[in-house]
Amino acid sequence: MSKAIGYIRVSTQKQADEGVSLDAQRAKIEAWCLANDYELAGIHCDEGISGTKSDRDGVLAAMAEAGKGTALVVHSLSRLTRGTKDLISFADKLEKQGADLISLSEKIDTTTATGNMFFQLQGVLNEFERKQISERTKAALAYKKANNQVYNHTPYGYTRNGESLVKNDDEAAVAAQAVKLYHSGQTMRAIARHLNERGVPTKLGKQWQPMQVSRLIKRAA
Repeated sequence: MSKAIGYIRVSTQKQADEGVSLDAQRAKIEAWCLANDYELAGIHCDEGISGTKSDRDGVLAAMAEAGKGTALVVHSLSRLTRGTKDLISFADKLEKQGADLISLSEKIDTTTATGNMFFQLQGVLNEFERKQISERTKAALAYKKANNQVYNHTPYGYTRNGESLVKNDDEAAVAAQAVKLYHSGQTMRAIARHLNERGVPTKLGKQWQPMQVSRLIKRAA
């Protein structure tokens, strides 16, 4: 009987709630092994980790265990990785180790030429989807920033009011002074030292660092 190594992953609770939970992935891999006469030697897992990271403990362990004559089985290619380069790299490594890759959702089996072609094509499509999500996220953040809406942590010089940002006069005065010192020739380090000596805290109540002063001046400019 051939052996299979399973790999499962979720990056967010939302994914778990929408039907690709770890338990759901595990169940489908177990069902595939039973139907195809494979012995499931083990399942490796990464929970709460993005598929863009290639150094996940679970996937590295699964790849290492997938030796000659075994199959690495995943629910979908997006569970394995979100990047085309990593996907091709994983496929090459599995091929060198004599292992196959099975993706249940895409019905991909790299033991065939057709399956290998669709495998690489799906990797391109996965990366395209990831880039689209990234572009939409950046556009949404830019819109919120342009309309003084909360888009991340509350920036220095503003106070949060529900989903809106309201100008904080005291912090705005500090920002204006920092800009004035910068235009007078002061370095970021010198401005940070000046604010710390005056006892002016950052938004989080800590001491200023040159990088924080730089971001403050850029926002205020």
